[in-house]
Amino acid sequence: MSSKKSFIQQFWREKKMVGAISPSSPFLAEKMLENIHFTSSKVLVEIGPGTGVFTKRILEKMSREAILLVFELNTDFYSKLLQEIKDRRVIFIHDSAEKLEYYLSKYSLNSVDAIISSLPLSNFPQRVTLKLLRTFQRSLTISGKFIQFQYSLKQKKELEHVFSAVSISFTPLNIPPAFVYTCSRK
Repeated sequence: MSSKKSFIQQFWREKKMVGAISPSSPFLAEKMLENIHFTSSKVLVEIGPGTGVFTKRILEKMSREAILLVFELNTDFYSKLLQEIKDRRVIFIHDSAEKLEYYLSKYSLNSVDAIISSLPLSNFPQRVTLKLLRTFQRSLTISGKFIQFQYSLKQKKELEHVFSAVSISFTPLNIPPAFVYTCSRK
């Protein structure tokens, strides 16, 4: 089954977890990753990879010594990622991103250089969004970045509440067009 067909089926089945009707475009992937210093990043985290559009691009860019923790709750997407991506640098986690700190401890990792998130934050209650954002913020290195895309500016206030600096860029070359938030730790 094609990635696009699988994505559409998951969207209709689980609208709260799958925030878009189609996979992210390569243009959005580039925009999401443009502010990450891959040569110095040793620990990266991807939240909600879906069909793996960002995952594959991250793996192309990251160093051989780096590690990528990938959190995917959707069972179908998780299984598909396990089948398609065979790379010793990746740890796939079929669990909630709320448990990021637990998994960092489990794998003896102190902190994260970059978190790339595709979570549909606007689908979550505000308390859940803030809890997740605080977990991500605590997990970052001093110079770490949290990068999140959304289809609106609705989450800007929550992001500014948790992170010291929030910059926004936009890509119309995605369906739907997307805003990319790049956030620095407080």
